[in-house]
Amino acid sequence: MTERHDVRITDSADVSPDATIGAGSSIWHLAQVREQASLGANCIVGRGAYIGTGVVMGDNCKVQNYALVYEPARLGDGVFIGPAVVLTNDTYPRAINPDGTQKSAHDWEPVGVTIERGASIGARATCVAPVTIGEWATVAAGAVVVKDVPAHALVAGVPARRIGWVGTAGVPLTQSAPGEPWVCPATGETYIEIDGSLHKETE
Repeated sequence: MTERHDVRITDSADVSPDATIGAGSSIWHLAQVREQASLGANCIVGRGAYIGTGVVMGDNCKVQNYALVYEPARLGDGVFIGPAVVLTNDTYPRAINPDGTQKSAHDWEPVGVTIERGASIGARATCVAPVTIGEWATVAAGAVVVKDVPAHALVAGVPARRIGWVGTAGVPLTQSAPGEPWVCPATGETYIEIDGSLHKETE
């Protein structure tokens, strides 16, 4: 285990010297963090996870074992990436060009997944770039996300569709009757649904 500036990096991890790792962060066994990646404070990168070149992560993010976060992904503060999640970066993937020559880094344009503050991506889910996952949204395990996910949405399935709403605690919201506010059983926070989006009620 290597410790530098309050950062813990296991000896088997491969972390580029050109990466920026925030204070209090931990990089575990066999993980790889590529050049120009920027991780905020108190992030955790689990065993065998991959953080691509130039990926940006906010503070307090968790990337679980064997997740693949390909560049140019952008993760806000407090994002949870479950085990074996994949964030893709190639809209039309091919190994070769139409003339049969092997594709190089100059033959395609990477596109990224954006995940906003507090959102969670469940185990083995795939987010197909370019998509944005809104604040505090939850993507269920095994889902395949092919379009943007609104803030606080709970999405599941292949392709992923909204099946409910979640609060900041991650617990599904409840509604006493159609048109009534949505309520978080964990925190008591209330939300109003307007035109397919959720808004927290103000005091």
